[in-house]
Amino acid sequence: MIIINAEIHTMDENNTVIKNGYIEYYDGKIKDIGDMKELTHISSEIFDAENLPLYPGFVDAHTHLGMFGDSLTFEGDDGNEDTDPVMPQLRAIDSINPMDGYFYEALSSGITTVITGPGSADPVAGQAAAIKTYGKRIDKMIVKAPVGIKFALGENPKSTYNDKEQTPVTRMATAALIREILSKGRKYYKDKCNYERDKENFDEPEYDIKNEALIPLFKKEIPAHFHVHRADDIFTAIRISKEFDIEYVLVHATEAHMICDELLEENFSGILSGPILTDRSKPELKNQSPCAPNILSSNGIKTAIITDHPETPIQYLLLCAAVAVKYGMDREEAIRAVTINPAQICGIDDRVGSLETGKDADMVIFSGDPIDILNFPKAVIVDGILEKNYFCDNV
Repeated sequence: MIIINAEIHTMDENNTVIKNGYIEYYDGKIKDIGDMKELTHISSEIFDAENLPLYPGFVDAHTHLGMFGDSLTFEGDDGNEDTDPVMPQLRAIDSINPMDGYFYEALSSGITTVITGPGSADPVAGQAAAIKTYGKRIDKMIVKAPVGIKFALGENPKSTYNDKEQTPVTRMATAALIREILSKGRKYYKDKCNYERDKENFDEPEYDIKNEALIPLFKKEIPAHFHVHRADDIFTAIRISKEFDIEYVLVHATEAHMICDELLEENFSGILSGPILTDRSKPELKNQSPCAPNILSSNGIKTAIITDHPETPIQYLLLCAAVAVKYGMDREEAIRAVTINPAQICGIDDRVGSLETGKDADMVIFSGDPIDILNFPKAVIVDGILEKNYFCDNV
């Protein structure tokens, strides 16, 4: 397939825009991209974009898509296993329901990749996954799994286990539980390394599913995703990550815009900022501000905009970006915050987030500026698959 006559916004390192370009893709990957003047051959399969803007498929870097069912209560609530506060072995892919109605709404909004995973009831909640929003079988939708281990600080673990009259009921205990499992996991990993290096003099440690799940964290193959809101919780996440020499991503980070000077001293992947289209439903959200994405990005902190679906329904990701622009964020940076930035922060930019040769053929043709709420996707392509029912000709 070749898409022709498109205004291509690549979202690459140079923010390259091709005013009248083409994209050729084959077997789910981008094969060629360039100006129409450079197109020397025409495939038998052509899609004419009619000079409309074309963007990479949008990326929502923090959701619970498919884990809290649409229009369901307990039957569809599979995101919080609040029977044990420490469960790194849980895998999001074993809970995700691709038949959930919100997958279609994500797709029809141009969102082609999401990070989805456990909620924040547990201090150590389990393994998040990066997945495509198109498909019927989760095994065929995976971009990377695990993509991170979910940790949670602050009010949610406290309130969850206070109701059960079980630890943790303080921030101290939450941090202590995280340290305990990381200490055990680090020793387990070192023991395994010693055994693999010298099987004659070292014993193989007895298999432990919790410790086994943490090995990618210590190998720095994936980061910790820390659910944090208050500034003190942000610093606790940083403190723990430094203690155990693990990479980390700050999720929500509601008060991060108030401590930019401190955060600039740190070396971390970035902030998944939001949601900003919610009420201040609990004390730790009192400093929530729609100005946060602008303040963070303006201070040089890599920022992604998230919905935290279903806190904000996933189809409003671009509306969140528009609100950020309304409150001062640069327009192009807001688009980067829902394309390449989340892909880079979450370590999946080798496949998604920008339109470049070799990357997945995920793209969206819009009726106009995607930040304008009155515009809509005219076509959505995932892994090179264009489905007619994602056209909006009836709008």
